[in-house]
Amino acid sequence: MTEANGSNGVNPDKDLNAENLPGRRGDQGEPVRVQRGMFGANNGGDTTGYGGLVRPVRLPGQATRPYGGWFDEVADELEGALEEQSLLPENAIEKTVVDRDELTFHIAREHLPRVARTLRDDPALRFELCTGVSGVHFPGDKGRELHAVYHLRSLTHGRVVRLEVCAPDSDPHIPSIVDVYPTNDWHERETYDFFGLIFDGHPALTRIMMPDDWQGFPQRKDYPLGGIPVEYKGAQIPAPDQRRSYS
Repeated sequence: MTEANGSNGVNPDKDLNAENLPGRRGDQGEPVRVQRGMFGANNGGDTTGYGGLVRPVRLPGQATRPYGGWFDEVADELEGALEEQSLLPENAIEKTVVDRDELTFHIAREHLPRVARTLRDDPALRFELCTGVSGVHFPGDKGRELHAVYHLRSLTHGRVVRLEVCAPDSDPHIPSIVDVYPTNDWHERETYDFFGLIFDGHPALTRIMMPDDWQGFPQRKDYPLGGIPVEYKGAQIPAPDQRRSYS
């Protein structure tokens, strides 16, 4: 008997074809942490009914050729263009990932500006637009805790690729690419503000949302979930999880 979710009654954690669980990778990919419960609550506050759930969280691993479609064309052209600049592709591209019909190049941070400029200027690539950079924090991804993710769009060829760059928590520096993609100016500032990634060479890397003297980076996974106390007109307002309840 086939159940409504299409998993044929098999535990969806082991059913890689269960369409309602797009994040499953079986034993493939790179483990970054173990998820306990539905939302990671560890103080007994998980009321979802999934408090006993335990499963590994994995990032997609290196893809093997052929990647399929135009992905091979873009990868070949990028690698060839880097070789023409006397840069070994394997030194700049740490891995190439194809996951959910999307192409991602993981780039060594010191080579990010050259790769970005090559993707923009090479006539066969022509990724003229960067729609921004987002930060991600994986505390369990040791030595690569902070990730910066860029989405590049080719208006000429109608294609989209992703660049991903990692930095350790102890050295959160990534080169700015504002001189290549000026639209990244405020996106890099926002990522710095919320994740603490420092974009070296940015023309004015200051906080964009939080006050200049704010302590910490609110979108990191180790930031207090309940908020922090706030000073307001001389009064101290406690964090939401510490406020007195009158009910």
